[in-house]
Amino acid sequence: MKVKERSSRYHFGPPWLFRGSALYQLHLVKADIARAFIPKELRLVEAFGYTLGGFFLAQYEDSPAGKFDELVVIAGIVWNPPSSCAWAARVLVNSDDACHHGRKEVGLPSHIATFSKKIVTATEKPNRSQSFLNRISMNSTFANQMEHSEIEVSQAKRSSIMPFCNISLPFSVTKSENGDKGMMPKIRMSLPSFSGQTEDYPHLLKYSCEIECRVSAVPPAKVNSSTVEKESQRSFGNKTYENSDILSDEEAEKRSILVLLSKPILALKFSFLKMRVGAPSIVVPMSRKKEVRFSST
Repeated sequence: MKVKERSSRYHFGPPWLFRGSALYQLHLVKADIARAFIPKELRLVEAFGYTLGGFFLAQYEDSPAGKFDELVVIAGIVWNPPSSCAWAARVLVNSDDACHHGRKEVGLPSHIATFSKKIVTATEKPNRSQSFLNRISMNSTFANQMEHSEIEVSQAKRSSIMPFCNISLPFSVTKSENGDKGMMPKIRMSLPSFSGQTEDYPHLLKYSCEIECRVSAVPPAKVNSSTVEKESQRSFGNKTYENSDILSDEEAEKRSILVLLSKPILALKFSFLKMRVGAPSIVVPMSRKKEVRFSST
C-alpha cells in the first residue's frame, strides 16, 4: 500500500491552503440513510424523504500534506440555526498526515485509502462546424485530446486493503495549447461544514471552507461498489437509526456507499482549485442553547 508519509505543514495554518482540482457531485440521498450519520442534536434538512448529499473527489497538487487524493462522502445537509452545513459521512485519503489531521484536529471520520487511476486517451475528430471554425481560425486545434478516467478506491483495514468503490468519470477533459482556463467562469464560494462527535473529537464542530476555482458542469460520474450487493441495498437502506451513536464502522461504511450509489443530480468540475480551510470551532447545538435559557430563568 502506497500511502504518503507524514511531513506536516499544517503548523503553518490555519487557514490551510489546498490547490488542485476536484469533482463536486450532488445526489438525492434517502433521509433514512443519511440520518444515521447525523448527531441527534442537529436536524437533517429534508424534503419528501430525501436530503442533498453526494461526494467531493479531489486531487491536490499542493497542500499542508503535499500531494494527495481525497474522497469526501457527504451524507446530507444539516440545520443548526442560524446556519445549515454539510455533514461528512466518511473521508478517504491516501496521506497518513492528512488522515491524522482530519481525525485529531478537524473531527472528521477520516480513513487511509488507496486511489488507483486508469486514464484512457483518445483523439476526437472535429465535426463539420469545428472544421469550418478551424478554417477561419476561430478554433485553436484540429482535434481534441479526450481523457476518460477510472478511479478504484480501496480502504485500508488493519493489514489488508478492501475495495470501497469504483468511480468512472465519463466526462472529457480537453487538452489544448492555450488550456481551458479562459473557457470556464471563475467563481468564489463558501462550503462550511459541521464535524466532530467522533472517538477522537467528541465535541460538535464547525469549520469554514472557502473555494476559488474555474467551474464547469459535466456529466455525473458513475459509482459502483462490490461491497454493497445490489440485492441487499434495499433491505440495508430500510434500516432506521435515530443517530450515529449506534452505527458500527461496518454499517457506516456500507451506508456511505449507499450515499455514493444514490441518484446524482448535478456534477461540477473544479479546475485551478484554491481552497482555504479554517480552524474548527466548537458549536453549541440549538437544543442545548434552549436548555441553558430555560435553566437560567
